[in-house]
Amino acid sequence: MELQRLKIGRRVVLVVRVDGNYVSVDELLKKDIGSVEIDKIFDLEEKIRGEISRKNYSYVKFDNFTYAPAVGYPGKLIFVGLNYRSHVAETERKIPEHPVLFSKFPNALAGHLENITIPEEGLKVDYEGELGVIIGKHAKDVGDDYEKYIFGYFIGNDVSSRELQYRTSQYLLGKTLDGFFPNGPSIVTRDEIADPQNLRIRTKVNGSTRQDSSTENMIFPIGKLVSYISHYFTLEPGDIISTGTPEGVIMGMKDKESAWLKKGDVVEVSIEGLGTLRNAFV
Repeated sequence: MELQRLKIGRRVVLVVRVDGNYVSVDELLKKDIGSVEIDKIFDLEEKIRGEISRKNYSYVKFDNFTYAPAVGYPGKLIFVGLNYRSHVAETERKIPEHPVLFSKFPNALAGHLENITIPEEGLKVDYEGELGVIIGKHAKDVGDDYEKYIFGYFIGNDVSSRELQYRTSQYLLGKTLDGFFPNGPSIVTRDEIADPQNLRIRTKVNGSTRQDSSTENMIFPIGKLVSYISHYFTLEPGDIISTGTPEGVIMGMKDKESAWLKKGDVVEVSIEGLGTLRNAFV
């Protein structure tokens, strides 16, 4: 399934994309589920699929909408740094022995096509195209059966202010500015992605390719990340893990001082099977 969260006026509507059209999850469940948040349907996947297979629905047409953050409002937003060898090399760091973890706050969430504000000059704003994972079940001390804990996958852009990120030894300030984690346009359930460790991931700035790699190049694959994290703290339904970025970020460029993101730049992150996330910077 491909799920999207759409803003219509002050409401957010959870929909499934079926044959290129929108079907309301409320209609598929034949009731108002009381919340549009994605974690409310994790145990209702089979029912939704059954209604779709029986064609027990009608399409919904929205005249005006914008994209809400695809992931809703997770309890935990967990990010992985230095998870591609080529990215480690371009930043002149050492290969980590353990996953490098940091977090963002919900204020960083933004949707597909949403403008991202650079709040002041001199912040050295960078992109980081990433594969995201959304957890679907309570997960503690996960082993080799990690896949059953994953609800689906999505595209994220771990926008970063390098000026603030390295001001101190903690990454947080440079990572969680308002709107600095656009994601979407969809969440695609895990059954639709045959091999999440073999997906092409690309990032373009104003149409020019900056990142072009594959998720097979992760140092710590998805299963290792879910297992490692859940060993130390419990993952809950709706929590997300953003699995790191490959080489090609501005920070790794020789001419980086002239290349930082600026007003008017458009960044597109594409991942095979998941579509394209597009955001302009203002």
